[in-house]
Amino acid sequence: MSNLQTPFLGGFFCPYLCSMQMEKLYEIFLRFPQVQTDTRSLKQGEIFFALKGPNFNGNKFAATAISMGAAAVVVDEEVGIEAENVFLVDDCLTTLQALALHHRKQFDIPFIAITGSNGKTTTKELVHAVLSATFKTYTTKGNLNNHIGIPLTLLSIKKDAEMAIIEMGANHQKEIEGYCRLALPTHGLITNCGKAHLEGFGGVEGIRKGKGELFDYLSLSNGTAFINSDLDYLERMSEKIPHKVFYGNSKGAFTTSVLETESLLGIKVCAEEMSCQKIFSKLVGSYNKPNIEAAICIGIHFSIAFDKIRTAIEDYSPDNARSQMIKRGSNTIILDAYNANPSSMEVAVENFSKMEAEKKYLFLGGMMELGADSVNEHQQLIRLLESLKLKNTILVGGDFVKVQHSFLYFDNTEKAGVWLKGNKPSEAHILMKGSRSIKIEKLLELL
Repeated sequence: MSNLQTPFLGGFFCPYLCSMQMEKLYEIFLRFPQVQTDTRSLKQGEIFFALKGPNFNGNKFAATAISMGAAAVVVDEEVGIEAENVFLVDDCLTTLQALALHHRKQFDIPFIAITGSNGKTTTKELVHAVLSATFKTYTTKGNLNNHIGIPLTLLSIKKDAEMAIIEMGANHQKEIEGYCRLALPTHGLITNCGKAHLEGFGGVEGIRKGKGELFDYLSLSNGTAFINSDLDYLERMSEKIPHKVFYGNSKGAFTTSVLETESLLGIKVCAEEMSCQKIFSKLVGSYNKPNIEAAICIGIHFSIAFDKIRTAIEDYSPDNARSQMIKRGSNTIILDAYNANPSSMEVAVENFSKMEAEKKYLFLGGMMELGADSVNEHQQLIRLLESLKLKNTILVGGDFVKVQHSFLYFDNTEKAGVWLKGNKPSEAHILMKGSRSIKIEKLLELL
């Protein structure tokens, strides 16, 4: 059993590992470049990291991984297996991160980090679509944007990579700083700083400080930031960054405006060096305009022809419960149920209120991780719903139970589903949005 020491300093991975042991593990990785943290997904020839959590211990499955033909197994407890491909380390997670950092350092290509309160996954997908039109581009799959997902994303990047996009999620201070030390981004983008994870960040200023750790890193590493000039606080946050590329109508190489369309978002793009062009996306809501603008900006920065940029954006179809339009029978459903916070809920509700439809229904789940602001934020949403006269609103879970309203309320999605079975709407527009834990998307099965 190989012994690989993995010191862990100040909450971040330490790069100073035993070089001989790291090279041995990395040599195995180069021959078998696939990492798994769950034996249920493990295939022969993959490397298994025995991660631990509150309710699981991967070390207990080390023998299973060996029997399944794992190329290597990394454990941080004695498992009674003596083999050259079993590595005993101080901590499996920090070893995973250290291996990912070692792999990241083998590349001399643009690494684009994307974070923000709202829109980061949609922006990441759009940027990936645009860059992939010209470059071999690797990106975060799904929502693997945390302390485990980011190293797994880095380790998925192959030697043919020409571009990499790393999504970074965070709910407390110093988290983005740590991810930057791991991913070493050369470029970065903050979509916005809205009211998400207020509890962990400690208010809106705390959110800006936490998300701004990406800009802090770029300022120290001579990096480049893509900045939405329509959000003045982002421009202030980026003052120390040496290289800045702006988009948005306040400052940038092009301007955009929303086209009048029946439901899906279309925009007109105008720039001095070209005639105005139209892009018709498969996304719902004008609140996605900055996400499209970011993708256009990055595409232009890397010299991608506008025709390719437009085609990539128009071909992108959301399938991740974000700004997704679905037809079920006579109903049109706006599924935006991956997550919710006061900022994203407000723009989704306002956008839905503007849609042309005789019958409208809203199924809104509670908003989580708002701390002391939670009840007030839920009450403000109620006021918005009342001001927009959105009467057919069904509220589910969260702190909706603690605020005054006259809407229908259920404390969980299952109970809301019982009501929906007996009150199925027809020929209606339906918005479904809520925090991940509410699982409001389950109601889609009943329509």
